[in-house]
Amino acid sequence: MAALSTTVAPLTGAAVTYTAAAGGGDTCQTGAGVLLLVKNDDASSHIVTLVTPGTVNGLAIADRAIAVAAGTEVAIPVTSDYRNPATGRASITYDGVTDVTVAVVRVPV
Repeated sequence: MAALSTTVAPLTGAAVTYTAAAGGGDTCQTGAGVLLLVKNDDASSHIVTLVTPGTVNGLAIADRAIAVAAGTEVAIPVTSDYRNPATGRASITYDGVTDVTVAVVRVPV
């Protein structure tokens, strides 16, 4: 898994740098105002999954799967619900990474 860097966007704005999604998945910062930006330039739709590490009454909380249509870009909030207590970061997986790029941005809240 690759550790994605977070761009902190000041009120004056910031340039966003995208990187190729890693075949084995990525990790990123979590918290209020953190967004995972996913750009899918592939001809096929892809699923991005945020792993939810918690449980409720001993039952696993389902992971969040987000469909990213071909040729689109989505912004996905990465709240503290996705924070893995062992690493302090969210784990992200992809059903395919061909022509998929990602970036993490934290905006003021």
